Amino acid sequence: MKTWIHSGCLLLALSSGTAWAEVVNINTANADELATAISGVGPKTAQAIVQYRTLHGPFRSVDDLVQVKGVGPSTIDKNRAILSVGEQFPRSTKQE
Repeated sequence: MKTWIHSGCLLLALSSGTAWAEVVNINTANADELATAISGVGPKTAQAIVQYRTLHGPFRSVDDLVQVKGVGPSTIDKNRAILSVGEQFPRSTKQE
């Protein structure tokens, strides 16, 4: 019985890591934050994300990360629950 309880507690502790992961805004996070938060992304790829964002502007969708060398669809899919692009505002339709 003790073994079953300990196993259950261990399983709960291990599985809760992703449940409590903090959301990371890929449009505002620095390279260190990206490398720490995104599973499968190291410092080099995190820096590439920041450089891409600097050159091309903010990501409009989490799926746009696939444009960054070193980030593939599987990396995006396994991290989707913690990735955000922040609030998206429609482009101005104001006519001049």
